[in-house]
Amino acid sequence: MAKQHQYQFCFGPWNISEGQDPYGPPTRPAQTFDWKLKQLKKSGFDAMMFHDDDAVPDIDGKSDAQVRKEARELKQKLADAGVVAEMVAPRLWFSPKTIDGAYTSNDPKSRQYAIERTLRCIDVANYLGTKLIVLWLAREGTYLREAKDGRRSIEWLVQALDKMLAYDRSIRISIEPKPNEPMDHAYVPTIGHALALAQLTRDPKRVGCLIESAHAILAGLDPADEIDFAMAFGKLWSLHLNDQNGLKFDQDKPFGSNNLRVAFNQVRALERGGYGKRGEYVCFDVHPFRTTKVEHWLAHLVNSRRTFLRLVQKARTFDEKAARQLVADRNHAALDQMVLEHLMGK
Repeated sequence: MAKQHQYQFCFGPWNISEGQDPYGPPTRPAQTFDWKLKQLKKSGFDAMMFHDDDAVPDIDGKSDAQVRKEARELKQKLADAGVVAEMVAPRLWFSPKTIDGAYTSNDPKSRQYAIERTLRCIDVANYLGTKLIVLWLAREGTYLREAKDGRRSIEWLVQALDKMLAYDRSIRISIEPKPNEPMDHAYVPTIGHALALAQLTRDPKRVGCLIESAHAILAGLDPADEIDFAMAFGKLWSLHLNDQNGLKFDQDKPFGSNNLRVAFNQVRALERGGYGKRGEYVCFDVHPFRTTKVEHWLAHLVNSRRTFLRLVQKARTFDEKAARQLVADRNHAALDQMVLEHLMGK
């Protein structure tokens, strides 16, 4: 039997949050980046993901030389901690210049700002030693359909992607789709939209996707199907596993917290497609519950990793031959019960 590969794990500094939500203030004191970095390796994680201004705070107000200096200092910190940078993403949804969108803003100056900020993000990624750029197209959409021309907005998105691809011919871009929040309607709500958009660019082979479990659920889709779809194209280059209680706000619950069977099928899809064998990371975009005490601050990350590894074992010990026989017999009731009993430990 071939040796089964081991997964590598990742989280971002924002995943150790302080409990603030739109309806209330923080419930925990802020921790320094150095403290968060220290927790990474000892909790079983191998890499950290970054927004550009996680890597270089206040990035818009700094010179290119300052950005280069601070990013290289961060790379050394990561090396000293025994971890690497998995990806860098431009944080384009905080600026007052992107209130009406970034790449798809009706204001040409705002569109130009978004592209310039993204090219600087690519520089940061190079300084940190990663070639993966993630685009969460947070404000690329509308509150009112009459406020924007959808076709023109897609053309602007393609133009922005082309400028990124031309700026650095070795980067790969992973689009992270989401159907809503913060915009009422997003232009790239699903993996299918992301991969179709890739085909319009100057170099489709370098444009792929990142799947987040909760975002798929918010689109009314099964995350396992989205994983299989992306892997059928060879385009699943990163992954944010979490959980979601239905079509509510983006909850970022611990992986498997709400629906263990949905989580099992995601892991089974990853196993089936060989995810991780080409160096991809399993990232957990999860947040501690607002009620979490300081002493339990890392539990959501540790538990997500632990659940994932338990489900890997469940996927690897699932009787695929027996399942295929039940499928051939169209005995779906027995298959249903087989999955439930396997997850319950019988």
